[in-house]
Amino acid sequence: MALLAGKVALVTGAAAGIGRATALKFSAEGAKVMVSDVESIGGEETAAMIRDSGGEARFLRADVSVATEVKALVAATVAAYGRLDCACNNAGIEGTIAPFIDQTEANFDRIIAVNLKGTFLCLQAEIAQMLAQGGGGAIVNLSSIAGLIGFPGLSSYVASKHGVNGLTRNAALEYAKAGIRVNSVCPAGIDTRMLDSLADQATGGKMTSRQMMDGLHPMGRIGTPDEVAGLIVWLCSAEAGFMTGAVVPVDGGFVAQ
Repeated sequence: MALLAGKVALVTGAAAGIGRATALKFSAEGAKVMVSDVESIGGEETAAMIRDSGGEARFLRADVSVATEVKALVAATVAAYGRLDCACNNAGIEGTIAPFIDQTEANFDRIIAVNLKGTFLCLQAEIAQMLAQGGGGAIVNLSSIAGLIGFPGLSSYVASKHGVNGLTRNAALEYAKAGIRVNSVCPAGIDTRMLDSLADQATGGKMTSRQMMDGLHPMGRIGTPDEVAGLIVWLCSAEAGFMTGAVVPVDGGFVAQ
């Protein structure tokens, strides 16, 4: 039986990469899916991919750094499907690579607004809806191994992802007795546009993400969006029913080094 048969899921940042893979996996496991992103073309494509495969999905554009848009997104999910059972707060940006003292205030503010404030706003709206339904539900936040260790040149991104893990643990503690589980996953190098952007910045376009990152992982390769999506969906299922407040690396052994 499908892991999430009859459930309703929301995925932000679902126009591509891990978000798209997660939305598709939610659907494959039986959930109805609200797809969201600031990129309408990619988001609509993700929703269409789900419908073409026999699932049920809608797309709504939303900027997770804007509280009114986040609340409207959750309200639209409930209006379309009646409730909210699972959420994946995936929307995020990498910003620019620069030494700590050269990081601009604008870059810091934008990364924090999307990655950290966006996760905060989504958690608030999602948990409020789950409480209104009588409790229960599962939320997974997208952090990074940059939320576990430091990365020179990425101080703003590192700060945002450490913050996501802090929010995850606190929300998990506050709503555990209401049956709402909150966990985060921490990917290392994953084959996404974000990793391509970081590789391009770091090497001046001289190396691809695979050339730059494969050798840094003990497994000798970067990961795939599907490998992260599988964990996210499992964490939202009853099979992970005793997991909350967990911060789980998906990193090919990176942080074990």
